[in-house]
Amino acid sequence: MPVSTIPFGPQHPVLPEPIHLKLTVEDEVIKEVVPALGYVHRGLEKLAGTRDFHQMVQIVERVCGICSMMHAMCYCECVEAMMGIETPPRARYLRLIWSELNRLHSHLLWLGLFADSFGFESLFMQFWKIREKVMDLQEATAGNRVIVSVNVIGGLRRDLSPEQQQTILNILDRVEDEMRLLEKPLLGDYTVMKRTKGKGIVSAARALELGCVGPTLRGSGVAQDMRQLGYEAYGDLAFEPRVEKDGDCYSRLKVRYREVFQSIDLIRQAMEKIPAGEIAAVVKGRPEGEGLARVEQPRGEVFYYVKADGKKYLERIRIRTPTFANVPVLLAMLPGMCLSDVPVIVLSIDPCISCTER
Repeated sequence: MPVSTIPFGPQHPVLPEPIHLKLTVEDEVIKEVVPALGYVHRGLEKLAGTRDFHQMVQIVERVCGICSMMHAMCYCECVEAMMGIETPPRARYLRLIWSELNRLHSHLLWLGLFADSFGFESLFMQFWKIREKVMDLQEATAGNRVIVSVNVIGGLRRDLSPEQQQTILNILDRVEDEMRLLEKPLLGDYTVMKRTKGKGIVSAARALELGCVGPTLRGSGVAQDMRQLGYEAYGDLAFEPRVEKDGDCYSRLKVRYREVFQSIDLIRQAMEKIPAGEIAAVVKGRPEGEGLARVEQPRGEVFYYVKADGKKYLERIRIRTPTFANVPVLLAMLPGMCLSDVPVIVLSIDPCISCTER
């Protein structure tokens, strides 16, 4: 059989971002995969030496707009731990609410793109129509649709009024109803199952061995979620990771679909328990020492390491994003698959290349 080398990306109709895979194919069956990254490297970690530690909150938000809230929150947790700052209880709940709104719009974005990867344009538009409601909520409460710039070291710069809280709950009721209407066309359709079941299988043991994180790991049957650590207000709420057992594209699809309802439930729980009080602590002095934090982004665990020497500029910041952790497992999924399965399998890990390369 003839062996060919075919480039997949960095420009491809199904890819939201520039990932390049060099595929070695024999009779349309993939034999080997070699990745090429680096198309959108921006040197954001280097900026830590030229922007003071307060300004870096806005810098890390630009690592990835889709999960900007969680990048900023994770960075703030690092610096707050170094400086011994305890954020007010209300701020912890507000951070959780905006984080879960971020997760909602990220998962809805992915559900639409995933439907598009196997040709369901109408389903793609339905998910993005629902997503607009969440984007409007972010704009109404934080002033921005994508980069939700509410975090500051010590807490938040914005609060939620009782009227805004009720609006969020009302809109989320409608989001939940509309999402349930799409369950059958998404999870029960013959074509969807044919394109996703048994594709890109990775076992629980293999996923752990390769350092897999997030919904990709939970789709292989591993109940691991950084929210179990109880950071911010998660420790005060009822939470259980959403897990599927089969480790294929269909399982990863079900995990993210179910996590949409989980995020809605967490926001409702937070609204019921949110305490009154201040939304930010007083910040005095400058950070010194080392700090780290782990947060569950929509794609999985993000890890921040910050080093400071008492000056206004940080000595070092290091970010490990979930897509970086999931690329090795993607390379393990593809060999043995048909060329036509590549778009679905690649999108099943929800790759965010701007996060990965920075």
